[in-house]
Amino acid sequence: MINIDSISPAPNILPTSSHLTRADRWDHFLARVGWKRGEHRVEPGLYALGSPTPDSPVFVTANYTLSFDALRSVLGGVDGYILVLDTQGINVWCAAGKGTFGTDEIVHRVFATGLKNVVRHRKLILPQLGAPGVAAHLVKKQTGFLVEYGPVRAADLPAYLKTHQATAEMRRVRFTLRDRLALIPVEVTQTLLWSALAVLAFYLLGGWFSALAALTVFIAGLVLFPILLPWLPTHDFSAKGFILGVLAALPFTVAAFLGNSSLAWWKQTLLGLQFLLIMPAAVAFLALNFTGSTTFTSRSGVRQEIFRYIPAMAWMGGIGIASTLALMFVR
Repeated sequence: MINIDSISPAPNILPTSSHLTRADRWDHFLARVGWKRGEHRVEPGLYALGSPTPDSPVFVTANYTLSFDALRSVLGGVDGYILVLDTQGINVWCAAGKGTFGTDEIVHRVFATGLKNVVRHRKLILPQLGAPGVAAHLVKKQTGFLVEYGPVRAADLPAYLKTHQATAEMRRVRFTLRDRLALIPVEVTQTLLWSALAVLAFYLLGGWFSALAALTVFIAGLVLFPILLPWLPTHDFSAKGFILGVLAALPFTVAAFLGNSSLAWWKQTLLGLQFLLIMPAAVAFLALNFTGSTTFTSRSGVRQEIFRYIPAMAWMGGIGIASTLALMFVR
């Protein structure tokens, strides 16, 4: 519960516009590749867009630069206010899941900005993806402002504002190939060091063939998995990862088995089996991490996947690595 008596209601309005500068677009690029990931944020508060009046609409968004810029850039010609919450530089959907785009922060920001003294109406337009973190009835009770959920995509706002009625298409959450491709650079950047260390480690253990297998794991888990996500069978991301990992491992398994025909059969089997154990487990782990990048997973579902699949990943990866080390000593 927010102590509203300790918050000054004096209005403090910051200027903004719908025009994106080169600096804005450069910031977007850096955010997409994961550079200083937590620093792409704007100052929380109340912003004036155009020449708003006391009757102009109030839009609510996160203080992540991509979220803020996506909203203001589609509101060209619209006079309104943008109430920016302190989501610690996290986008709307993720912040709603974490609780920073939530009821308490909205209540706090309404009073901290003196919004009641700025507009005559009592309505806040929130993005639909922020709904999981917001109790609209509590916002109404504590601030007097009614919560209205706009469309999923900011691009639909101009059409939505004509009637304040969202069509079924405006409410539909999509995760298109373009959306998934946009996430690949940051996924690769965030794991680049670990990928390089893993490739080096497997090169030292098994030469270029093993290093290529390690590189294939990261390509499959970080690049191919987002691209192929809708077409991989099963519902769970981890299971999808296991399937993709098996497909990636098969060429290495066959090559290891057939390329060492002079060895005893059990050594040939272990050589091939190590790829079928390590690679699917590693790809499944990377796939599980990707749940945090989608718009249709839930914390409870991810938690279930963790308890269901992490033990299998650990056992498969551990046995595979143990087999690799054992073969080094018996050759």
